Amino acid sequence: MNFRPITAADFATYQPYFSHQRHRLCDYSLSSIIAWQNDHYHPLVAIHEGWLVVAAEFTRDVHRRHMMLPIAPNRELPPAQLAALASGAGHQNVRFVPYCYLDTYGEDAVGTQFDIHRDPDLDDYVYRRQDLAELAGGKYAKKRNLIRQFTRSHVDAGRVVVGPITSDDVAACIDYLKVWCDQRECGPEMDEDLACERDAAINTLQNLDLLAVKGLHLRVDGEVKAFGAAARLTPDMATLQYEKADAEIKGLYQYFDQQCARQLFNGYTFINKESDMGLPGLAKSKRSYHPVEMVKAYHLH
Repeated sequence: MNFRPITAADFATYQPYFSHQRHRLCDYSLSSIIAWQNDHYHPLVAIHEGWLVVAAEFTRDVHRRHMMLPIAPNRELPPAQLAALASGAGHQNVRFVPYCYLDTYGEDAVGTQFDIHRDPDLDDYVYRRQDLAELAGGKYAKKRNLIRQFTRSHVDAGRVVVGPITSDDVAACIDYLKVWCDQRECGPEMDEDLACERDAAINTLQNLDLLAVKGLHLRVDGEVKAFGAAARLTPDMATLQYEKADAEIKGLYQYFDQQCARQLFNGYTFINKESDMGLPGLAKSKRSYHPVEMVKAYHLH
């Protein structure tokens, strides 16, 4: 099987494979697969008997090399054929396997071909768009209160502008991302996952049109203080791939999150906010928005 690197320029070529894919983990967004490439992580693709096979090589931590479930519109590969394909591709590990795959074929059937391992740090949080756009009911009372405070202090004072990310905004969003990252010490020597996320966000911002990603940004007094980016995942779900906001401005995050739900996800029922990467603070924040589903992630070996 001949694997080759994939870049933003290849998006249109491979997008048809994803047009009706049904995996609800964020990792099956083509724009995300492409954007996360960096000096450490190298996504690769190959075409095999009508399937798009996505794999990853690592400069360091080579034991993390893996492939994902093969992708083709309205098709799924049963466990025995998946095991044969993985072996032929030279991969012992199939990562980012959503529970629905195990549910479809049965854990016993999958277990005859692979050892099954849970990856709870990679479980995705899924919300109803309507819930996040309206924030109705008592469980969101604290969110609405913070939004009211931000609205009074900033929006009503004419200090806030919210709009799509255009080519004219990209540099300012990247500059803000550097500030956001410095506040969290996410250099490679501090936290590799956050450093990789920073690089992926920059790759996305620089290729919004090529990757068919919708972006939204917020300026306070003319300076970018928040931005988000969303991409299609399944026919009824899109992912909020990045959402960065200045935590030092009270209520800004809650206000901007609601704006993202309202403006980036028209036509979708569900918003996938990706995983918490095992970070307790991030997990607490995601749970506070009351997900309607956790998409469980598995690793087959």
